[in-house]
Amino acid sequence: MSCGEPHETDCSEVLDHLYEFLDSEMPAADRDKFQQHFEECSPCLEKYGLEQAVKKLVKRCCGHDDVPIDLRAKVMGRIDLIRSGQAVPEHDITATPQES
Repeated sequence: MSCGEPHETDCSEVLDHLYEFLDSEMPAADRDKFQQHFEECSPCLEKYGLEQAVKKLVKRCCGHDDVPIDLRAKVMGRIDLIRSGQAVPEHDITATPQES
């Protein structure tokens, strides 16, 4: 997505890291860049608002359930693989038939 206007931070970069922004999981300098982009770019601001609303809805509806420790570890492992650029298997080869 792009609004067609030139920005210091490209729309695709903002949208690729939107959840990091929403979750406050990025350095302050990057947060400032993204905030400035949202002030300049209404399509990205709209997408931000939509994703923020979805995140709040999920938290309200599902936020009280505890995540099993092993599931959290598997998810975090896959995130680390994706961030490092390694291939991620379609199915977890360590999963038992009941987990697949």
